[in-house]
Amino acid sequence: MSGLTVIFGNGAIGHLVTEALAARGDAVRVAQRNRPTELPPGVEYVACDILDPRAVRRAVEGATQVLLAVGFAYDSRVWRTAWPTTMTNVVEACAEVGARVVLIDNLYQLGPQTEPRREDMALTTRGGKPGILAETTRIWTAATGRVRVAALRCTDFYGPGVTVSHLGASAIGELARGKSAQLIVPADTLHDFAYVPDIARAVITLLDAPDDAFGQIWNMPCAPIRTPRDILRLAAESIGVRPGVLAVPLWLLPLCGLFMRFMKEVVDVGFTWDRPYHVDGSKFTRRFGFEVTPFEIGAAATARSFVGAAKAG
Repeated sequence: MSGLTVIFGNGAIGHLVTEALAARGDAVRVAQRNRPTELPPGVEYVACDILDPRAVRRAVEGATQVLLAVGFAYDSRVWRTAWPTTMTNVVEACAEVGARVVLIDNLYQLGPQTEPRREDMALTTRGGKPGILAETTRIWTAATGRVRVAALRCTDFYGPGVTVSHLGASAIGELARGKSAQLIVPADTLHDFAYVPDIARAVITLLDAPDDAFGQIWNMPCAPIRTPRDILRLAAESIGVRPGVLAVPLWLLPLCGLFMRFMKEVVDVGFTWDRPYHVDGSKFTRRFGFEVTPFEIGAAATARSFVGAAKAG
């Protein structure tokens, strides 16, 4: 779709989308509090606090489409106001200028499940982060008649340069340094992971899609489900190191949460790790013929990126 695309958040996913759109000659504006250290030639930057409705409205001026790819500190005390405020600000600004929105979303709002997560599942009634994201979902779905939104729901992700992830700096990054991977989640529970370059491709697919792809939810497709230990083994083998893994038992997390806030926040969504966590991305695959990157390729590319970073540092 032609026109200006405004990207809120130039992080792991946002910067890949920015680069891809700029490379094909699209008009792109990156909006966030601080200017990125690097932007492709021709990409505009505007300072914007996503929690300020006037700043958001200024940032989307002239936009045809918007990508919401922001992240907040992993703390329900922050999320409680940040996510509903952000969604309200973006929905209202985009409704005013007539811009479509692609939202990088989560799946916590579905709560505990014993079957693969689908787009048609009901929102949870739990509190904490799941409840906050359920409220945020209701904000944009209630505005469907005024603004076109496509939500791309993603599970935990990983990829080259992605440090904040269960498979990031503390896991594959440690393997790249010749040490044991460290996990604060079970190593042997089946769990879907999405590859960040795949997420970026999926975002662009939605940005390029016709209007009938909007006003609905899309689950991000993933490679066939594996355990973290399996994925870490593939990463280790690709760089010729021993696949050592140190994992915190799930039963110990509540105790750790008494002393460490981050552990408490992981306990809040413990249902994502106390059983297999599978996401049904078949709707997206059927509609767009989307092919995902196998772990054999993704884990190896991620491991090599951490090796390169370790040598550079």
